[in-house]
Amino acid sequence: MSPLPMFGWLHIARLGLVQACMGAVVVVTTSTLNRIMVVELALPAILPGFLVGFHYLVQMVRPRMGFGADQGRRCTPWMMGGMFVLALGGFLASLATVWMGQELSHGIALAVLAFTLIGFGVSACGTSLLVLMSKRVADARRAPAATAVWMMMIVGFAVTAITVGKLLDPYSPARLLEISGGLSLLVVLISCLSLWNLEGPVDSAVSAATDLPHSLEMAAVPLQKQQEKRQGFKKTLHMVWSEPQAKAFTVFVFLSMLAYSSQDLILEPFAGALFGLTPGETTQLSGLHHSAVLCGMLAVALAGSGRVAGRLGSIQSWMVGGCGLSALAMLGLCLAAAYGPPWPLKPNVFLLGVANGAFSIAAIATMMRLATQGGEQHAGTRMGLWGASQAIAFGLGGLLGTAASDLAYFVLGEQGTAYAFVFGFECVMFVMAAACAVWVGRYDLQKALQRHPSPVVSSRKDLIHEY
Repeated sequence: MSPLPMFGWLHIARLGLVQACMGAVVVVTTSTLNRIMVVELALPAILPGFLVGFHYLVQMVRPRMGFGADQGRRCTPWMMGGMFVLALGGFLASLATVWMGQELSHGIALAVLAFTLIGFGVSACGTSLLVLMSKRVADARRAPAATAVWMMMIVGFAVTAITVGKLLDPYSPARLLEISGGLSLLVVLISCLSLWNLEGPVDSAVSAATDLPHSLEMAAVPLQKQQEKRQGFKKTLHMVWSEPQAKAFTVFVFLSMLAYSSQDLILEPFAGALFGLTPGETTQLSGLHHSAVLCGMLAVALAGSGRVAGRLGSIQSWMVGGCGLSALAMLGLCLAAAYGPPWPLKPNVFLLGVANGAFSIAAIATMMRLATQGGEQHAGTRMGLWGASQAIAFGLGGLLGTAASDLAYFVLGEQGTAYAFVFGFECVMFVMAAACAVWVGRYDLQKALQRHPSPVVSSRKDLIHEY
């Protein structure tokens, strides 16, 4: 029996709808509820900040979720279960926000439970979705598929924020609960329809077919795989962490996402404080950055498409170049903090966005490729490890960016120098991430040389198409 077929664009679009549903729930809990707690309820901003950071902390369970998907062979139950938990957590978060206006301590306790469920839901659904893409999307489609799915998630952010914003005006607790409940039911329904019969049957016959040895020299492989499947989670995680390339990519994800997320919360305050931009103008500047991110994503999708076939550079080169260009843009923001308004801020921010979009999509495409490179039996655990690294980086990034800015201002006593210090730190992180990306690529070159000892040029050509 032949292995399961690769996904077409319709299948990828259905996964994109699931990703958009995840984004729809998350954007309400991290944005709309944030504003209600701070403005309508007059609570300290550290409370929603703690809750958002806590939901990232919970996502450290991603490796365990991925391991569960590996053991069960099917990703659909984990995605559907994760979406149900996420939707429940989103509704409970709205209920907790309303309850805070009456019983603050009880409301906070319920909010902690709600954001715990949100973290679990995102971990189960998001990790399994990436695992399924890594197994069922062909090499030539990985970069375009990653771009399509993430752009659909961004569209989910935008559509949900605009729609909920209009429906919620004028605000009332009852209206918030109605909208949140309706949204939770809607995302579960859309996810059910999108995932219905998407993965197909993964029965024992198919699984056995994929485990059959291809030659007499590999006759011991099935027995080895059966022994690996009986291993517990800790041993499996230790085995994945002991893989040099998986470890190098984990470090890359952490450094790049730490640098990326650290600038997110301070870019608008920086532009307002040093360049005198109004709140509306800083919002437009943030919009310019997000538009540039989309441009970078589309550029990598084009470079990674089958028609171009590496003529615009490999995915590896876009990953390294994106981090290097991000470091250069961050260096520009350091100079902007030093020189002020004469510096071309908007072109600098646009360059940063393009570089951020390029390296992020290249990293996701590389993640999909590496997840199955050491064998599909541990793909979920690998993907979970990298997802946990990203979640930790995002949680720390927002905290470090703002805290480092305040600390630098307290020590140095000058606002421009304080922002320059933070941007300089992020520049160094991007340089280190670029070095890690080169480190990841060297392992691919070593494997290619082992497959084709001579000539070396043949191996390099293979790498271009592999990336």
